[in-house]
Amino acid sequence: MREFLGLDTSNYTTSCAIFDAENGTVRQSKKLLPVKAGMAGLRQSDAVFHHTRQLPEVIQTLLPNPPQNLTGIGVTTRPRNIEGSYMPCFLCGKTMAYGMAAVTGVPVYETSHQIGHILAALYSAKKLSFLKAPFLAFHVSGGTTDCLLCEPDTDLCLNITQVGTSLDLKAGQAIDRVGLMLQLQFPCGAALEQLAAASMKQYRTKPVIREGNCCLSGLENRCQAMLKQGEQPEDVARFCLTSVRDTVFEMTASARKQYGQLPVLYAGGVMSNQWMREKLLSAGDVYFAEPAFSCDNAVGAAIYAALQAEESETWQF
Repeated sequence: MREFLGLDTSNYTTSCAIFDAENGTVRQSKKLLPVKAGMAGLRQSDAVFHHTRQLPEVIQTLLPNPPQNLTGIGVTTRPRNIEGSYMPCFLCGKTMAYGMAAVTGVPVYETSHQIGHILAALYSAKKLSFLKAPFLAFHVSGGTTDCLLCEPDTDLCLNITQVGTSLDLKAGQAIDRVGLMLQLQFPCGAALEQLAAASMKQYRTKPVIREGNCCLSGLENRCQAMLKQGEQPEDVARFCLTSVRDTVFEMTASARKQYGQLPVLYAGGVMSNQWMREKLLSAGDVYFAEPAFSCDNAVGAAIYAALQAEESETWQF
């Protein structure tokens, strides 16, 4: 049995996963970082503190002591594979990975949080075969609203070119800000989706798309105005999610005009929203991860380690 450990210490979740390269199964454990009620996030120093406390707990739930079948460790050490991409919170996972490697003697494979998201989503959608040819991927979260051209890369697994992004507010930021307006607990995505389900209204939105990029700051302003005008919270929530969904739909159409009818993968915490999927699916040849693999997780890091160790020939799905 060959098992690969994945670690991801993003801004709001401490994540650990085990990928079994022989049977293609995964096990994962993760824990949200605590955010005080009414707050819109964490300082990096606080995130580092909480990851340091939580990492041993999430690892111990998956790995025996001592680990018996550990073959390699994959860890996300930066947000993206671009020059200057850095967040202190990823140092927690990196430090743990190299500490474990020093004791066990197994190799460490570093990748980006973004590639981790994409690999986890491909695994969940049973589309790891996409790694052999170009495809489009969306990484939509609190820190990104990116449309990406993904192409095979021997060294990095994927060579990623950003072809669209938000020029102001990110989709996850917009959702969290509207959620806080509605007195929801941060992060607000799941609660906002539940609230929106109570609305019977249908909205037509006008996404702002400029050369494949979007603008979302107007969404926050519109939701503030709706609340001041006495609109019901569930209707404001429905309008917010409709606007994000329609924006992603139009960004998808714009990318396909430029790159052709490539398959599209949706990843990131925002794309765990089940209600948004119906319209996006209407574009055809589009794929989603299950929520546990769409929100922050370490599955992609574990799979990356197995790919880099050239274990993929033995995987059985």
